[in-house]
Amino acid sequence: MEYIAGITDFKFKNSAVTLGKFDGIHLGHQYLIEKVISYKEQGYKAIMFSFLYHPSTLFSDKEFEQIYTEEEKRAKLENSGLDVLVAYPFTQETRSIEPEDFIKEILVDKLDAKVIVVGNDFRFGYKRRGDIELLQQYADVYGYKVIACEKKKWGEHIISSSLIRNELKEGNMEMVNAMLGQPYSIRGEVLHGRRIGRTLGMPTTNITPPTNKLLPPCGVYPSKTLIDHKYYYGVTNIGYKPTVGAEEKKGVETFLFDFDQDLYGKIIEVELMTYVRPELKFNTLEELREKMQEDIIKARKYFHLEG
Repeated sequence: MEYIAGITDFKFKNSAVTLGKFDGIHLGHQYLIEKVISYKEQGYKAIMFSFLYHPSTLFSDKEFEQIYTEEEKRAKLENSGLDVLVAYPFTQETRSIEPEDFIKEILVDKLDAKVIVVGNDFRFGYKRRGDIELLQQYADVYGYKVIACEKKKWGEHIISSSLIRNELKEGNMEMVNAMLGQPYSIRGEVLHGRRIGRTLGMPTTNITPPTNKLLPPCGVYPSKTLIDHKYYYGVTNIGYKPTVGAEEKKGVETFLFDFDQDLYGKIIEVELMTYVRPELKFNTLEELREKMQEDIIKARKYFHLEG
């Protein structure tokens, strides 16, 4: 998959394009992506177009927290079947572009879109004035066709990134994972920690997500960790490690069952399954060790593992 990020100087020919924010790449997003990929059989180039930064970052000083960072999104889409992922720079100029100009300058001139696949509530351009009706209006003018897809539902809920973010903040991992169509995950490089786990006989891997990564509540979660294309079961703590001298940044610390390899410097992906308990501060390391052993037993039971 070709990845084009932060630049506006590109041109493609004969493409099928899906557009959106794609935060979380949830089941609704996956449907749009699969639809676009299906047009490759007809000779079209399958392109996903999104913005490099979430649009709200320009309307507020507060950094927008994403379900998946740009790096995580790229990794998840690498083997999806897409030909190109475009992360277009969202600037004041981009923000101010009129919907009609967006259609001509980006969809037609840069992407040569012949098929445009979007959700039926898709909005674009200055003050979000562009919509499906406007895209349809110019379809014959520029020679493309528009496929507007219904929103996907999970139970009674319409799946959306905002709903997933709300549920993630509450630690409702089962609902989050169901709407994502796969377990929520955190990707990062394994860093050196304080080696407290090792002294307790339970060595852990540590990753520190970027500040724009939306994390669930601090606490303990049964987890699966992807390392070199292979999964390992374990238990993960998200938080500041208050018992051993609180960290400044929220970290992700995972104990892997039946695993003893050096992972420092490796990129791993930790998938969270369910929320077990909040992060606690213990009076002694022995109390911490005992609680960690309880967490391991619960996590093994969750995965139906013996021992």
